[in-house]
Amino acid sequence: MATTRMLNILLAEDESAIADTVIYALGSEGFQVQHCLLGSAALQQARSGQFDLAVLDVGLPDMSGFDVCRELRKFSSLPVIFLTARGSEIDRLIGLEIGADDYMVKPFSPRELAARIRVVLRRLNQTPAADASASPPTVLGEFELDQAGMRIRYAGQVLLLTRYEYLLLNMLLSRPGGIFTRHQLMDSIWHDAPDSTDRTVDTHVKTLRIKLKAVAPAADPIHTHRGLGYSIELAPNGKQAPT
Repeated sequence: MATTRMLNILLAEDESAIADTVIYALGSEGFQVQHCLLGSAALQQARSGQFDLAVLDVGLPDMSGFDVCRELRKFSSLPVIFLTARGSEIDRLIGLEIGADDYMVKPFSPRELAARIRVVLRRLNQTPAADASASPPTVLGEFELDQAGMRIRYAGQVLLLTRYEYLLLNMLLSRPGGIFTRHQLMDSIWHDAPDSTDRTVDTHVKTLRIKLKAVAPAADPIHTHRGLGYSIELAPNGKQAPT
């Protein structure tokens, strides 16, 4: 009988009490955890390429978790979840803009962290595939939505999206051509992040556009309606929507 490989998590956390709790909780959920006290050590470990996801504390002794993520992005697309005592909007935006997939504000539930890790990995197709009986992907112009696998393809390429980017794009695609106000998007997507503001929506639209243009540089399917909100336009007959 085939065995399932344990998923390897890289944890950078200098507070021993938090680290011990996370290691125990993730171990109970079937993860294997490599713990580092310093950001520099985490970067050295990450270069081995043996990890499935990194959990980074923002306030590490030698360098910030933000700097670790910036350096990591120079050589790896390893998914990242931040642990932070900073609940301010600007810190959250910085984390997401430099390539984090999610963040959790201390104090947090280790079981919720494990659940979020699974969501990120499932979305990036790094966990076993969804049940074969699940509904087939929905094709909308150049987009292909796999709701069961929580993946979105654009022009035939899987988009590597953070949790909130996925939810945002999924909502826009739920009503192509329809305008969603910032308040509608906030209430539906960021309902579990009460400190978020309208700027959060704008920042995620910006990062989404960057990722879409990386696949199809001549297209810009997300439209800004000043004073109203955002919509997504599907190109007719499989052609790219003009910029």
